[in-house]
Amino acid sequence: MKVEPISPDLPAARNADNDGANFARALDSVDAALAGATRAEDAFAHGSGTLESAVYERARADVALTVATATAQRLTQAIASILNMQV
Repeated sequence: MKVEPISPDLPAARNADNDGANFARALDSVDAALAGATRAEDAFAHGSGTLESAVYERARADVALTVATATAQRLTQAIASILNMQV
């Protein structure tokens, strides 16, 4: 009989040193999505782009902005909870 050890269901260890850089990259991605949406809308307004691409790019940018906003709100709530803890 072969017995294998059971490994716990723990999340993998993270490197917290890059969290700030990761969040900055995420915000840069949101900025790029918003810039792409603006370019697509401008192209449509000038007659060189399609309405479908303008609407699609704006929807992508809106989703990215919503996710970033929700993440920032959750982070703010977490920090507020930590600061309100009594020691």
